[in-house]
Order: sequence, then structure tokens, then C-alpha cells
Amino acid sequence: MTEQSPLPHVVVVGGGFGGLATVRALADAPVRVTLVDRRVYKTFQPLLYQVATGGLNAGDVTTWLRALRLRQKNLRVVHEHLVGIDHEDRRIRLLGGQEIGYDYLVVANGVTVNYFGTPGAEEHALGMYSRSQALKIRDQLFIRLEQSAFAQHRDAGLRVVVVGGGPTGVEVAGALAELRTAGLAPSYPEIHGDAFEVTIVQRGTELLKTFDPALRAYAAEELARRQVTLRLGSGVAEVGPDKVVLTDGTTLPADLTVWSAGIGPHPEVDAWDLPRTEHGRVAVGDDLQVDGRPGVFAVGDIAAQADPLPQLAQPAIQGGRQAARNILALIEGRPTEPLKYHDKGTMAVIGRRSAIAEINVPGLRRPLRLTRATAWFAWLFVHITSLVGVRNRVTTTAGLVVRYGFRNYKRPVPIVGDVPTIRPAKTD
Repeated sequence: MTEQSPLPHVVVVGGGFGGLATVRALADAPVRVTLVDRRVYKTFQPLLYQVATGGLNAGDVTTWLRALRLRQKNLRVVHEHLVGIDHEDRRIRLLGGQEIGYDYLVVANGVTVNYFGTPGAEEHALGMYSRSQALKIRDQLFIRLEQSAFAQHRDAGLRVVVVGGGPTGVEVAGALAELRTAGLAPSYPEIHGDAFEVTIVQRGTELLKTFDPALRAYAAEELARRQVTLRLGSGVAEVGPDKVVLTDGTTLPADLTVWSAGIGPHPEVDAWDLPRTEHGRVAVGDDLQVDGRPGVFAVGDIAAQADPLPQLAQPAIQGGRQAARNILALIEGRPTEPLKYHDKGTMAVIGRRSAIAEINVPGLRRPLRLTRATAWFAWLFVHITSLVGVRNRVTTTAGLVVRYGFRNYKRPVPIVGDVPTIRPAKTD
């Protein structure tokens, strides 16, 4: 397929934070923009753990990509898998056989779960990097609870092992602990409260290692107060259908294993003929152009400069905007400029009115460090305002208020999916 237009054609692969930032920054530019994404929606990944634990509907954290055309007339959206790039002829090839020519290409397809070759992890652990993965965790969680309710012994409850002690692992474990506190006793009287166990396994000796030590200590204390068990200092050697074996030889019973230990590039990137770093990310220069590929940019989690930025939303957003500015500079014959990343800080929520935050405020020599309710409300404000679309902001606010509100937080109101009928075993 050939495109006939005097306007330069910019193809953006990936509709995540980086891809959307690029697309939006080109809304008023004299270019044609094609957004290629395998899914019809963008996922707000920082709140996926709320979907996985029944706090929010999947639609609350996803946005229809074609809705972008309502305000951006120079945009075309194509839903398909990218399988190859012809750098010489400047064309991409899609899974269905379609080819799209480009003048400038932005690779922003993100990453996926990385199991690091751990035996049994891919088969038995559930990742949480996509909407479908979060929904699978949610459904398995409630299936396991229903099965436990019909078990012959009241202490045959649910053991959840969360692998990874970063922000995602802490948030998942905290949300599961909140669910247990709010819903287990009234909804599952058949199960002893202490039979719903939540354990975090972290290879390092500290949780949330990118945060200040005082914030890490506070998070560990809050998790312990919520009866989340911490297994620090040992990695995972093997994952089975009902167990997690640690590198120190310990075996943990696991009815449900959630993997939040790391991310890596999608396997198909291997076929795109792009230079890679030792960790598999696409190697880019300071201006985000791919090394040795003029006119091809990479932004977000998939890209890495000589000094790699963290794989978070803000680096992707700022990188997408800078890639758009540099594309316009190339069109106009101006030199490109390096990305000047402004680190706004990081946050992690632990549970109701409990969170940690490091916020970089202009003019302050040190980050503003927050804990408890102050950090929780800051987290709530940042996440709500970062969602795309008024509907998502309203429904997400309502869902979080119902889950964590002053009067409602002890009432069992999880959002559940299709859970098959569980019948007790027949006895002779």
C-alpha cells in the first residue's frame, strides 16, 4: 500500500504513554500520523492492580484509541501487529500483510513480563502488565476463594505469593490485604481469616529500593501491620502449580502466584533490525533517534540511552513529546535536541490512607517525602488527573471512594467476573 500526500508521514508504533504523547504533540503539525497498535485501547497500567484485586472495572483504566481522532484529524489508527521493518525502503510490515511507508518512525510499543528464565514461572505465575492479565488474576483469585469456602477444612484457605518487591508488588500485596480485611470475614465465614495469606518474595534485602530508606522502612511496617509476610533476601528458583521454591531451598505453598519481578521487550522486537542494549532495550542517542537509524526514534520502556531512564510513565511521556519536537526539527531542517528529563518523583500506595511519595518540587534541594494519608491523597490526585477522558476519571474516582471511603472500606464490594459454580465434593 502506498500513501500519496505531500505531507511527511509519521508512523507511531504503540499506543501507550510514549506513543500517545508523540501523537498528541503532532496534532497541529503539518504531517500525517498513523498510530499502529495491536489493541483497540490504551491501558493505564499504574492502576491495573486495582482491576486485578476487584477494585476497579477494566474499562475504568482503558481508553478507546480511535477516540483520539475526534480531536486530531491528521491521525489514522491501525490495529495490527508489527512484524518487520524495511529500513532501506522506509516501510513497516504488519501481520496481515499490509505495508505502510513512513518518513519518520517512532517505536513506542512498550515491554512485557520478564520471567528471567525461571523454571515454571511462565506456565504457573500470572503476570500483570496488560488488562487481560489483570482480569485473569482477578478471576483466579475469586475462583480460589470459592474453592476454599467448600474445602473440608476451614484452614484450607488461599495462599498468594507476590514475586517482586517493587512498587507493583507492594501495591498488589497491599490491595490483597485490604480485600482480606474488608471482605473475608463477612463474605467467607467458612474460611479462617488467617487462612488467607499474602507473601511478598524479594531477591534483595529491601523493598522499594529506589525510595529513601525511611520510606522503605515505613512501607515494610505498614505491610507487616496488614499481615503481609515479607520474604527478603531470596529469589525464586522455581514456580509450580501450587508452590514457589526459593533459592535458599524454602518451599512456599502458593494457590496463586503473581509475578511482578521485572519487564522486558516483546519477542517480536528481535525481528525489527534495531540495535539493542545488553538488557534488550532499543539503543537510542540523546535525541532519542535509534543508533544508526536516522529518522527512526524509540521512546518509553523499550528505549534506552547511554544513561537509561527508569521504565515509568513520565520518562515515556516526556520522551514522546521530545521525539515529536525532533521530528518537526528534521522536517524544518533544524538540528535535533536532547531529551532533558525532569524527574517529578515516584509514588507507591500500600493501602487505605497509606502510601509513600518522593516529589521533586522546583526550588527545593531535596525531594518532598510524604507518607500516610498525605501521600495517599497525593497519589490519588496524580493518578486520577493522569487518566485519559472525563468518564474514566469519574468512574475511577467513584470506584476508589467506594473501596477506600471512610464508611465503606469495611464492606465487601469487589468487582468480580465469571466465576464458575463450585460444588462441594460428594461424600460416600
